[in-house]
Amino acid sequence: MKTNQLITLILVFYISACANNNSTKTGTTTAVNISDSFGTGKIIDTVICRTDSSQSYALYIPAKGNKEALPVIYFFDAHADGVIPLNKYKSLADTYGYILIGSNNSKNGNDWSTTENIWRHLSEDTQSRLKINSNRIYTCGFSGGAKAAGYVALKYPAIKGVIANGAGLPDGTPAGDFAFSYTAIAGEGDLNLTDIMAFENELNRSRTRHHIILFDGKHEWAPENSMNTAFAGLQFDAMQKGIIPKDDTLINLYIEKSKKRLEAYYKANQFIKAEQECQLSISFLNGLTDKVTWFKEKSVSIIGNSLYLKQQHEQEHLLVTELNIKAGYGEHFQQIDMAYWEKTISELQTKAHIKTAESGMYQRLLAYLSLAFYSYSNQLINRNANNEGRYYVELYKIVDPTNSEAWYFSAILHARENKPKEAENDLLKAVKNGFREKNRLQQQPEFQTSSQINLSAIESKMLTRVYH
Repeated sequence: MKTNQLITLILVFYISACANNNSTKTGTTTAVNISDSFGTGKIIDTVICRTDSSQSYALYIPAKGNKEALPVIYFFDAHADGVIPLNKYKSLADTYGYILIGSNNSKNGNDWSTTENIWRHLSEDTQSRLKINSNRIYTCGFSGGAKAAGYVALKYPAIKGVIANGAGLPDGTPAGDFAFSYTAIAGEGDLNLTDIMAFENELNRSRTRHHIILFDGKHEWAPENSMNTAFAGLQFDAMQKGIIPKDDTLINLYIEKSKKRLEAYYKANQFIKAEQECQLSISFLNGLTDKVTWFKEKSVSIIGNSLYLKQQHEQEHLLVTELNIKAGYGEHFQQIDMAYWEKTISELQTKAHIKTAESGMYQRLLAYLSLAFYSYSNQLINRNANNEGRYYVELYKIVDPTNSEAWYFSAILHARENKPKEAENDLLKAVKNGFREKNRLQQQPEFQTSSQINLSAIESKMLTRVYH
């Protein structure tokens, strides 16, 4: 296939790109003339920015209300769906007393000038309509959104902490002494995991307050219990900096849970995870309690354990194996071989669901193939190479059937093939799997030229509640 060599180069680019007691001091609120009365304890899907009606955000104010200035976390989703993280973490907002705000414009593929424009309107609008504690402004993002969260923190000193989920800071950013705390969070099956861990190791040589939280999962928003740990980390960070009083109840509760996790890792002979738990607790508790000494002593004991050294060697061997497998896939990207890929993907999916030391590797390989097939599909569709594009889109759907983008691509090709019913069904599946980009749908030429595709029915599935 003539386009394969070019697409392989583009794939490399894509991978590198995709690959951030609740009492507080009042702080200085940036809100002046607060005139809005948003509901509390419920998500508002769409709040229109007053200075730019093309920009909006999802909003969650904790059930306690916003009578006093509260800490805030700004979320950046990979697909401009600000509601997703708010739905996942609204109970944490109630627990810790945070306002949650999710951009409906920030998405993978935006350039940095676009990201900065989004942040400018987002921050100005929310900080003029809500009571926000200016000492406690945080950002959090997933995938390309993690890079966006890091980008604005690097440019705006008002941001005191970043939670980077599934990716790191913008490409090329060296580890340094950042003005914000940095929490990396990722699934063990995340295709960016090796880069995330490498950057974490580099931060060990800096004075940046930093942490890494791993969970059993793939390239996705972290589960609530893992994000709960990250939220607790923001509280500990604020305590260490003297922004809020030390909360011994929260500290002791965290220590109790951390020790239980350590005990479970010991019983399962998972010494690498036990050591990671020790390092996380040390990074959270340093300077807050003398009880951190217990974790430091436990860490020394684990590192000297022969089983830990053996597991560390096995983990390094797995990384080499993973690289070799990816190299083998590269040969098959150059040829049409549906049977090979169907067999390969089926085997990976089976192995990824079996809880072994290798399951994370198989999840990362599936994520790698998903990104590869996305890259091939996207480039071929843009070149109107429809037959070749269909081959990769079908593979994309097989390897990542819950990815809305795979079904959206399929809908485009069905529309080009003059199959409106199939295109409409694909779009409905895209919506079912989280697609909410109305503007993109309305501007897609293939759908606008087909009067037989019921776009209104599709848009009606994207229910939103709009606040101007």
